[in-house]
Amino acid sequence: QVQLVESGGGLVQAGGSLRLSCAASGGTFRTYTMGWFRQAPGKEREFVAVIDWSGHSIRYADSVKGRFTISRDNAKNTVYLQMNSLKPEDTAVYTCAARVNSGLAVENREYHYWGQGTQVTVSS
Repeated sequence: QVQLVESGGGLVQAGGSLRLSCAASGGTFRTYTMGWFRQAPGKEREFVAVIDWSGHSIRYADSVKGRFTISRDNAKNTVYLQMNSLKPEDTAVYTCAARVNSGLAVENREYHYWGQGTQVTVSS
């Protein structure tokens, strides 16, 4: 069973930065496509970023493009989300997900394993 554990969330002022981490165990991390999603209060969970197994193919939601960077370290079984120039509208629970198939998926239903999430709050 694959387990995903996020860390790095917190409270930050607008314009600040945070780096989220997602550590994987129990599977073959190096073969998985990894994604980050977020869910704000009262809203549906939305796609943020995805990275393929090699780290060479990446896709971002338009709302975070140019501000967020997804990366991975297969030796450490960890995927990261560097978030810069944060805005109050970035406030959400951020969750990482693993997909056992290839392809830069952006839909929730295309992922097989999910973490519990970490809260990110951006104050104005």
